[in-house]
Amino acid sequence: MLSRRSFIISSSMAAAAALLVPSFACVASKKAVGLQLYSLRDELPKGVKETIEKIGKAGFSEVETYGFSIKDQFWGFSPSDFKKLLDANGLKAPSGHYGMGTYLSDGNTDELKAAIEAAKVLESGYVTVPWLDPTIRTNAEDYKKLAVKLNVAGKMCKDAGLRLAYHNHNFEFDKQGDTTGYEILLKETDNNLVDFELDLYWVVRSGNDPLKLFKENPGRFTMWHVKDMDKSNPDLNTEVGTGAINFKSIFAEAQLSGMKHFFVEHETNYKPNPMASVTASCAYVKKELI
Repeated sequence: MLSRRSFIISSSMAAAAALLVPSFACVASKKAVGLQLYSLRDELPKGVKETIEKIGKAGFSEVETYGFSIKDQFWGFSPSDFKKLLDANGLKAPSGHYGMGTYLSDGNTDELKAAIEAAKVLESGYVTVPWLDPTIRTNAEDYKKLAVKLNVAGKMCKDAGLRLAYHNHNFEFDKQGDTTGYEILLKETDNNLVDFELDLYWVVRSGNDPLKLFKENPGRFTMWHVKDMDKSNPDLNTEVGTGAINFKSIFAEAQLSGMKHFFVEHETNYKPNPMASVTASCAYVKKELI
């Protein structure tokens, strides 16, 4: 039996060890593995209830929505009914990808307002911009204008008790003179209003280093997309842990990143059984990364 003095010494040593690796300790305590629902884009429209049930049974505890529209809502489900479906399967939706093309192109806020209302019903924390149409990102000035609009949208989200986030692909890393579109968005958006959801695959695919981004912009990447890169064909995704991306080194710097939520995603080609594919990724994340 440990004496009280030995227990205190052992506890102090354990605490000191944890302080040496605070970023990984932060992730290790986070058991919520999320799934970006776009990974199951073929299954969801055919059977929303059945697919959500499978996601809950696969080991996920969070999802990130996509596909919301003012007309069809979530595949015919109102936000309140979709929330009930998630609740019934032990799932939360801390973020959603919402199309805001009209707002970002011509300033019409109808889609943005609808997204905010849907996110509030789902009790989400984030409204996330998933994509930029090529017509509104042709040069550096375009990105500067987009940053202004993101700040305005971020203020609207903040006023509603939400956060705005921006999700990248690889085109943001294309050179715009002596900078890139992504650098412009990072510098010219207000960090009190706009967060970033870092798609780790697209960062690596573009030839950039997520760890370098963390160091240069600490705390700004509050969400991640976790999807691996096929070793033989980098244009394709593969199950997390079987590809070319070193996720252990990335997860070790989660605290520096500011990461609060992450979502497994399979965007490009994956195995013929998408559900089995994301289930395998979830299992690897739980066993090896958190």
